[in-house]
Amino acid sequence: MLLRWLAIAAFAVWAARRKSLTIWILVAMVIGAEVGHDFPDAAVSLRVLSQIFLRLIRTIVAPLIFATLVVGIAGHSNLRQVGRMGVKALIYFEVVTTLALLIGWGAITISRAGVGVALGPPPEATQIPQAVARTWQDIVLEIFPENFAKAVVDAQMLQIVVFSVIFGIALALLPEDKKRPMLSFADSLAETMFRFTKIVMLMAPLGVGAAIAYTVGRLGIGVLGNLLMLLLTFYAAVAVFVVAVLLPVALIAKVPLRRFAEAVAEPVSIAFATTSSEAALPRAMQAMERIGVPRQIAAFVIPTGYSFNLDGSTLYLSLAAIFVAQAAGIAMPIGQQLVLLLTLMLSSKGVAGVPRGALVILLGTVSSFGLPVEPVLVILGIDAVLDMLRTSLNVLGNCLATVVIARWEGEFPAQEPVTIES
Repeated sequence: MLLRWLAIAAFAVWAARRKSLTIWILVAMVIGAEVGHDFPDAAVSLRVLSQIFLRLIRTIVAPLIFATLVVGIAGHSNLRQVGRMGVKALIYFEVVTTLALLIGWGAITISRAGVGVALGPPPEATQIPQAVARTWQDIVLEIFPENFAKAVVDAQMLQIVVFSVIFGIALALLPEDKKRPMLSFADSLAETMFRFTKIVMLMAPLGVGAAIAYTVGRLGIGVLGNLLMLLLTFYAAVAVFVVAVLLPVALIAKVPLRRFAEAVAEPVSIAFATTSSEAALPRAMQAMERIGVPRQIAAFVIPTGYSFNLDGSTLYLSLAAIFVAQAAGIAMPIGQQLVLLLTLMLSSKGVAGVPRGALVILLGTVSSFGLPVEPVLVILGIDAVLDMLRTSLNVLGNCLATVVIARWEGEFPAQEPVTIES
């Protein structure tokens, strides 16, 4: 035990010099696992710290989804302005992200990485209600809110999404002088919630460390094996998505693969290193123009894709949500799983640039379906490693979408050669 604690102390001293939140989350995870292993009774009492962190995260969900969806729809998707190209882009985005959702769902269903975590039965208040006789009309009716404030209080994620989408469409149809104030408010609200998320994430090491300590103290060190299986499952699912979806799309659209790979290497590398889609956006747009995508198409498709074409985030969310259900030992009916996947697909729109934005969406969604949230904090321990790949996939998918839409419009390659300064 002494040698382990000395090694952890050395790791913490090294991490202190790096001043990286990601590294401190890893340090907290190691410390939490050791505390849970050596002092299980004390570790279980630390749960309150992780619950504080969870409560703060939950306060972000509704305003963040509302603001990002409204800005994404009213700011980019006014079909009166973008016309045919907008329709094609939105169709393409939804088809590809649906495939990503299904691949993530299939991968975790096959690997069953969450089975065996054995969290025990959740408190009665958080259990999924027992199935009652419900018609398909009842299920459809529950998608639509009768009171937006009530939907927020009850954490009805799909109702929040539906209200936000309709609100965004209505705002997009207003005259510019009427639309601009509300759009500015929504944009300001989104930026505020991004900053709110950043502040709350400063508590992430404490929250994650406490969650890991509680989990290991209660369940034993073997739970970490499930996290390794989840990580391998995610990376395998991403590989399947690239080979089975993106590559065939590129071949059908006759994308010059070598030139495309050389062009996306830099923005994808930036996304992988920074775990920020927005950090890679300028270079991605330049790279697509360089290989022959007209500027007006690149300027429309890539920003719109950052709201509607989040391949990596969508795949991750479906995989992680089913992992949570498996970890809780809750067998969700196929119909309920499909509603869960639909909720994730809609609620994930517009959060690519948010630090740990997928975590916020995941927490809100599993809560609204009555699933326990403790496994989400366990996932957060390896979220930095997952985030690098899912962000890279977001950027790669948007770059490919830009070329596909340009080809679909008959404007790839551009009529005139494009030269851009490096």
